[in-house]
Amino acid sequence: MDKIFVKDILARGIIGINEWERQKPQDILINLELYFEKTSQSTVDNLDDYIDYSKVTKNVIQVAESANRFTVEALAEDIAQACLKDMRILKITVRVEKPGAVRFSKSVGVEIQRTR
Repeated sequence: MDKIFVKDILARGIIGINEWERQKPQDILINLELYFEKTSQSTVDNLDDYIDYSKVTKNVIQVAESANRFTVEALAEDIAQACLKDMRILKITVRVEKPGAVRFSKSVGVEIQRTR
């Protein structure tokens, strides 16, 4: 199985349980690992056989910025399910972080894995 990774996608969205967190968008940091099988007939440079990670990234930003979730866990699930709509993606790891959400920490977050 092959893997594509996209690191440190920065989105801004409403996320959190506190009233002040629901007032304006916050930074959300997202990392993805997309697992897929390359078909044995495909050539190394055939674009039809590969996942367009630019398109995936734009979709993930759109999901994150429109989700309006209370928890990073829920947002991570939304992102995983959106990515798994591409039938070529067999497994995904999604890491969602809120930078500066907890005093004395750089960020807090969750990492989930989902399989088709």
